[in-house]
Order: sequence, then C-alpha cells, then structure tokens
Amino acid sequence: MRYFLIAGEASGDMHAARLMQALKARDAQAEFFFFGGDRMQAAGGQLLLHYRQMAFMGFWEVVKNLRSIARNLRLAKEEIRRCRPDALILTDFPGFNLRIAEWAKKEGLKVFYYISPQIWAWKEKRVEKIRRVTDRVFVILPFEKDFYARHGMEVTYVGHPILEQMPSEEELLQGLSPNITLPDGSLLPPEQPLIALLPGSRKQEVQRILPLMLKLPARFPQHRFLIAAAPGLDDAFFHHIFRREGHTLPLLRHQNHALLRRAEAAVVCSGTATLETALLGTPQVVGYRSSALSYAIAKRLVKVPYISLVNLILNQGLLTELIQKDFSLPKLEAELQSLLQTPTRQHLQTGYHQLRQRLSPPVKGKTSSELVAEGIVFSV
Repeated sequence: MRYFLIAGEASGDMHAARLMQALKARDAQAEFFFFGGDRMQAAGGQLLLHYRQMAFMGFWEVVKNLRSIARNLRLAKEEIRRCRPDALILTDFPGFNLRIAEWAKKEGLKVFYYISPQIWAWKEKRVEKIRRVTDRVFVILPFEKDFYARHGMEVTYVGHPILEQMPSEEELLQGLSPNITLPDGSLLPPEQPLIALLPGSRKQEVQRILPLMLKLPARFPQHRFLIAAAPGLDDAFFHHIFRREGHTLPLLRHQNHALLRRAEAAVVCSGTATLETALLGTPQVVGYRSSALSYAIAKRLVKVPYISLVNLILNQGLLTELIQKDFSLPKLEAELQSLLQTPTRQHLQTGYHQLRQRLSPPVKGKTSSELVAEGIVFSV
C-alpha cells in the first residue's frame, strides 16, 4: 500500500519514523511519501518537504509566516493528489494537519491521526472537527481516551511511543555511563560532573531560552555544561546566538540519551524532551518563554494547570516549571541547586517510576508503533 505521512516537527519525525518501520514489518509492499525529517528519510521513502520549512510556533509567529504556511498547504495537497495514497497518516501538528485532514476527507481518502492534537488544553471544540475529518485517531496520553469519550468519540490508546527508544528501569539502575563524544572528537572525562541543557527544537524557542542558559556555567563552576542541539537546527544558528550573548558552549548532536544519562541535572524546554528526560531518570527543571503577545493569548485560552507533559500525565507538580518572567537566572540557579540535593532527586525518581507505568502500551509485548501500524493496516 501507499502511505502519505505529515510530521511538522522533530518529535513527530521521530514517532512517524518508528511507525514507518512498523508498517513495513506488516506490509512488504509499503511505499512512503512524506513531509517530515531526517529520521523519516532514514526509514525509507520520498521526503517531499522538511519540517524545518514548516515549524512555526506561537500566535504571532504563525501570523508572520502565513504565506509560507499557505504555500506548504498547497504543496501538500498537490503531492497527495499525485501520490493517491491508500492511507494518509497525520502526526500531531494540528494547525496544519487538521486543514489537510478536512481537505483529504472530501477527496475520499482514508485519514488516520496519530498523536492527537492537544485539544484538551485549548480549542476543545475541535473534537467535532476531528470526528468529522478522520477515520481513526490514535492517542498516546492516558487521559486522552477519557477526554474523547466524554465527547462521545471513540479513540485508540496505544501508550507513548517514546518508551520504544528508552532503556528499561532495570538498565538505568545498573548505572552504566555511556560515552559522550565532544565536538573536538575527544571523550568527556567520566568523572566530570555534568549539567545538560535542552533549549528546544524550534528556532523561536531556542532564541528565547538559550541566552539565559548560557549564563549558568558561571554560577556552577564545578560542572560542565553541554547543549543538546536539535537535528533541525544547524551550528550556524547556535553560533549566531553565542556571538550575540558573548558566551559559548559545546553543541552535542545525536547524543541526547548519553548526555541525559550522564548528567546530574538538566534544564529542559517544555515539550516532549521533558518526557525523554524523565524516562532516563534525570532530575530536571522545565523552562519556557514565548513572545509577550503569544503568552498573553495563551494564558487566556489554555485551560490546563501545567505546561510540562510530565506534570500533566501525573496530574501533579512533580517538576518545577519556570515560565516567562519566572524563567530568570536567580530562580533557575536555585532550582538547579535543589536538583543536586538527595531529597529532591529521590522524590523525582518516585514520580518518574509512576510516569513510566502510566505511559506503557495497553497490550503487553507490543510497542505503541506496532499497535498503530496494525490498526492502520487492518482499517484500509
């Protein structure tokens, strides 16, 4: 069968790539066409547009890029018509993907939505549109199934696919420290205490979050600081920020897991990375800044008590969240100091164990990607 997939950011690229692999295991004739990223390209098929050209976040940022978004929508429709897929698979990225879903349904295509838009946070009325324009929805957060049920819609809960790339709790308890290769090719000394910085995967995020992160090494002279650079952002982008701020730190690529397993603590931009950090057992503080306009609008519309997925899934404030003005150097320094203390670390590990249990797939012995692939293949 032919599959057309759309993923508009780094996390969607990762999850869609694993789904492609699971589909190939069940459909030997699978052909893939997609808007996505490097991981999807590595899984095989034809990359038609990279998510770097699609990822605009925040209300004002979207308004500024309306022409680019309209152009990408036209291109998606043209390519889908050209490919005539048996299944259209949309991964998260709701502002773009729901428009494509509405159009595709009118075209008579089978539409599958993998990783539901976060309509439980805001724009709850979108549930009616999702019901109308999709054939099947696969959700990855445990509370989403009940949310949709309250609106009279049945969805399929598959667990969170991020667990597929995580070591087990038993492996983490073994305390093995993976090697980290620094940009100059040398290995990070195993005894060197380390703090990881994850400033986000979108340019707007990094531009607002990284400058403050760069001030931390002066406050923690005994620790080495390393930046996990998102695959969609090149070195030149980071170096421009370094020059502007007068500070520089090493950039690590494709070593997030090694970095987080070695780190004593991490400062993490709100997003999927908070889950990844938690499932690797690393104490963390969550930071976030957006434009003043975007934040003011979001504060009026968003209905959830937390911004980090870890806190939302656990329904408690396990992680400290520093948002907008609270994302300041004094507060960040104080929270990092707390994360380096034993009581805080033990409290976090208890919460992380509960998180892993809640995110596990509902069918023992199956991964989330396998459950989604089976659901799509059997539904086409």
